[in-house]
Order: sequence, then C-alpha cells, then structure tokens
Amino acid sequence: MSATYSHHGRTFAFDPAAPLDISLPLAPGAGQVNCFWAEPMQVEVIRVGSFVGSVAEGGSTNYQRVHLTPHGNGTHTECYGHISPDPAATLNRCLRRFLFVARLVSVPPRTQPSGNAVVLLEDVCRALESGPHAGLRPEALILRTLPNDPAKRTRHYSGTNPAYLEPAVAQYLTEHHIDHLLLDLPSVDREEDGGQLLAHHAFWQYPHATRRHATITELIFVPDEVPDGLYLLNLQVTSLELDASPSKPVLYALNG
Repeated sequence: MSATYSHHGRTFAFDPAAPLDISLPLAPGAGQVNCFWAEPMQVEVIRVGSFVGSVAEGGSTNYQRVHLTPHGNGTHTECYGHISPDPAATLNRCLRRFLFVARLVSVPPRTQPSGNAVVLLEDVCRALESGPHAGLRPEALILRTLPNDPAKRTRHYSGTNPAYLEPAVAQYLTEHHIDHLLLDLPSVDREEDGGQLLAHHAFWQYPHATRRHATITELIFVPDEVPDGLYLLNLQVTSLELDASPSKPVLYALNG
C-alpha cells in the first residue's frame, strides 16, 4: 500500500499501513509515566441505583469515569493557553491541521556546571544540519534524547530535575518556522524555574507575537528501531476546550 504527501514542491511516498505510534498509553495505577506531582490516572466504575457500569461485575456495559491530568499523565499536546489567561486559548481552537512533515533527530542532553542536564542549541543544530534531509524545512521537530532509556515509558519524574531545553533551542525553532515540537521529556523547561518558562515563551513568542497555531507535545517515546529521518506526523488529540489534551502522535516514514 502506498500514498503520497506533498511539501514545499516535493512529493513523498509513505505506507499508511505502517504507522509508528510514539505515544505512551494511559492506564490506571502507579506503573505509568508521571510528572509534576500529578496523581496517577484513575478509572472509576459508575454506579447509579441498581446499575453498575462493569460487565465483570454483572453489568450490561462498561461505563466508567476517568480522572487524569493532561500535563502530568502520559503523552500530551499543549498550546499557548498553557501560559495565557485567555479562556479562548484552547488546543481545540489552536490546532486545526493534523498532518505535518516532521524531522526526527536524536540528541544527548549535556550536564552543565550547575548539575542540570540541558539539550543545547549547538547539538540540535548539528543534528538538523546534517544528513540527507538537511536542506528541507520541516513543519515539526521530534527530539529523542540519548541515551534512550526504556524506563522513560514508566518513569516518575517529579522532584528529579529532569533534562530540559536551552531556551535558545525554542527561539531557533521559531525562527526556522517549526510549528510543532515533540520531545520525550516532561517539559521544555526546567522542572522548577521560578515560573519563568523561558522555552515555552520563546517557542510561542508569547505574549507579543503569539504563535497561536504552534504546539508542544511532551512525554513521547521513540523506540530505538525508529531511525532519525523524515516522517509524516499525524498529531491526534481529543476535542477538549482546554490548553492541553492527551495525544497520540503517529509517524509514517517518508521516502522521496
């Protein structure tokens, strides 16, 4: 099976029957990835009178209530509403396209004299400016940090000061018209930075020239067997009128 996708005058082929899901699934319990002191996702059976929303308990259907924190539980996508007081700044209003040409690159965070692990602009630039796709401007960038520890799938990040981006990386992506950033870290900014959120502000250019269509997706996981390169990104979210949503980014390798 084959399909094509055109971008900046070039046509690429991809196999729609070969998706690469880089999201982390949401499930109840403590064995799931978690950050920013969010409670684990919970699933509650709804009980009304004699009705029980569980087939296992004798009910006719499964009918459950889900409690989750998008920014703290699993893969999620956020818009500039994350740092804006505007109630109209919701992901459902900002994200109006769902297919993008994306570049996947792998970079190691560097330990700084402060002890912080930081993804530096020089490493991101080196990765983007090398290889056969160096001359193509992607719409989305996917950052896989190295080493690519499988424990990222279930790690509890709260209070661990995980790696984050040098704010200059976010500024660089803005200047190069990369509208969607995906990464396998809890945040583009330091866990506790006094509320500065410098990379968030730089990427969205908020509040003076806000990039309302731009998004950040955090807590993805890209397996080692998925090589660096060019992909078609299908960014799937729920239609929530909130600043963020659980999401399911899916990749298709592009050829051509």
